[in-house]
Amino acid sequence: MINMNLKILRTRHQLTQEEVAERLNVSRQVIAKWEKGESTPDIQHCMELAKLYNVTLDNLVNFKEADEQLGIPPKGKHFFGMATIGERGQMVIPKQAREVFGLSAGDKLIIVGDDERGLALVPERMMSNFFNMVKTTIDEEGE
Repeated sequence: MINMNLKILRTRHQLTQEEVAERLNVSRQVIAKWEKGESTPDIQHCMELAKLYNVTLDNLVNFKEADEQLGIPPKGKHFFGMATIGERGQMVIPKQAREVFGLSAGDKLIIVGDDERGLALVPERMMSNFFNMVKTTIDEEGE
C-alpha cells in the first residue's frame, strides 16, 4: 500500500526518483525499492516523505484509493465520500465528517457556493473563520 502511495505522490508532484532521493539524502535505488515494495522506508523517512508531499503520515502509509480515484488528500483536507440528495433535498453527512468537525444533531450548517468551485457546508460556529479565509483569498487574487 505505501509503495503505491509513494509512486502516485511522486508522479502527482512531477518529481523524478532522483529528485526525491536528493531531497531525502538517499540513493535513487532506495526510492525505487520503496516504490516497488521491495523495502519500506523507516519512520523518519516516512515523516520526511509526508512533509515533502504535504500529506498526513497516516494517509502516506494507509491510504487506499477509493472508487472515485480522488487520490491522497493534502494535509488538512479530507475526502469523506459521497452523499446522495434525497427527494426532499435531505442528505446524510458521513459519520467520519461529523466526527472530525464535531457536528451533532441540531447544529446549524451554512451552505455557501461559488460558480466555479461548487458548494460548501460551513458550521455556523466557524463562519467568522470562513469569512476571514474568503477575504484573504480575495485580497491575494487582487494583488
